Amino acid sequence: MKESVYKLMPHSVQNLFVTGYNIIQYRKRYGGKYNFFLQHFLSKRSASFDELKTIQNERFLKLLGHAIENSKYYQNLYKDAEMPTSIGEIAKLPIISKEMLRQNIDDVVTIDGKDAIHLKTGGTTGKSLEVLFTLDNNQERFAMLDDFRGRMGYQLGKKTAWFSGKSLLTSRDLKRNRFWKTDIKHHVRYYSTFHIKDDYLKYYVEDLIKFQPEFLSGFPSTMFEIAKHGLKYGHEFPANTVKAVFPTAESVTPVMRSAIETFFKTKMYNQYASSEGAPFICECKHGNLHLELQSGVFEVLDKNDRPTKSGRLVITSFTTEGTPLIRYDIGDSITLEDETKVCGCGNNNPMVKEILGRVDDYVYSPENGKINLGNVSNTLKDTKGIIRFQAVQNEINTIDVLVVVDSEIFNDKIEQKFIQNWRDRIGDKMGLNIRYMDDIPTEKSGKFRIVKNNIKHLVNT
Repeated sequence: MKESVYKLMPHSVQNLFVTGYNIIQYRKRYGGKYNFFLQHFLSKRSASFDELKTIQNERFLKLLGHAIENSKYYQNLYKDAEMPTSIGEIAKLPIISKEMLRQNIDDVVTIDGKDAIHLKTGGTTGKSLEVLFTLDNNQERFAMLDDFRGRMGYQLGKKTAWFSGKSLLTSRDLKRNRFWKTDIKHHVRYYSTFHIKDDYLKYYVEDLIKFQPEFLSGFPSTMFEIAKHGLKYGHEFPANTVKAVFPTAESVTPVMRSAIETFFKTKMYNQYASSEGAPFICECKHGNLHLELQSGVFEVLDKNDRPTKSGRLVITSFTTEGTPLIRYDIGDSITLEDETKVCGCGNNNPMVKEILGRVDDYVYSPENGKINLGNVSNTLKDTKGIIRFQAVQNEINTIDVLVVVDSEIFNDKIEQKFIQNWRDRIGDKMGLNIRYMDDIPTEKSGKFRIVKNNIKHLVNT
């Protein structure tokens, strides 16, 4: 009913509707204990590594006790397990998968849905999952996120361009080449991530230049397309306008970072979390990624569940008391930095060398093995005229590469270079189908996936 009424509203009233909706949501996010949490994180910005480890251990034991006392699922799961007395013994507990969580979610949760914040994970790699957060946990997560962004000058109310999966446009907007709605009170402009095509991109660029946001946040794939368009057609974004870019929800490749930072004349600061409540990994002003030990436990494990420097990420999150996540295989992978390396930013949390993204974000070659997202992205090396591409693998011996090109630039020579780049990665035996498209749509969430791996069940990981 609300959606049908919203679509009938004129643009100016829709902006007021968006503003009113946010006022209600922000009361939940920034009320209660939010300021208490924010002040705590501010006070711990330069905490020693030992102090951070002590806080982490205390919070781990508290979460474990809470889950055992209040979650039927964990009570049953741990009934025969030897309980750890510290984080050092966390491996005594079993690892849970997303499917285990999904199938048992009613027994996992510890709070009534009426008293909870409901959040759904994206369904881009499987079925969606709804998790419940306590109000305190939700406020603490926003405090932690705002502490990270605040280090780059961000505060709620500063002019921000947001690129997320909000579906806010009507057919009238499209006819007028208007691809945004604005929260007037908080100075946030929400740009659609569902209409990223060459015919529309100039309107995004022109409005962003006119709007002059101090901060950009959201899907990096959308910001990347806008930045590429701006650079290609010589649009000049005003210098010293954007103070920082905060990507969310998707992996950031070096190509994305370079284009976004070049066009918007600023720095991107990456951060990792998740809709279901993963602990945070945040990038500092020195360009280093840090585990935030106050937010949870990060285990990097190999295929035999043994600790390793680069592997899949198993998390325990302290801000998930409503839906406890303890030794949860989240489906992502990271590489840890050398323990002897020290960052000069003052943050004493351990460092991460690279966020590799989803474990499923790879294509598989029977000849060469897994080709990760970064290497897939690098198939664009020394090419021009490729606007967007997506690698789709539905068979073990074949890969389809969907490509949108600029016909004025793209030619046979570039095509051969692109194909050779793929052959360098997948080998000569695998089937490679290049399919030229007018457009490659985003997912229902508004995200764009460079890789769609539909054969992971056939690969022995």
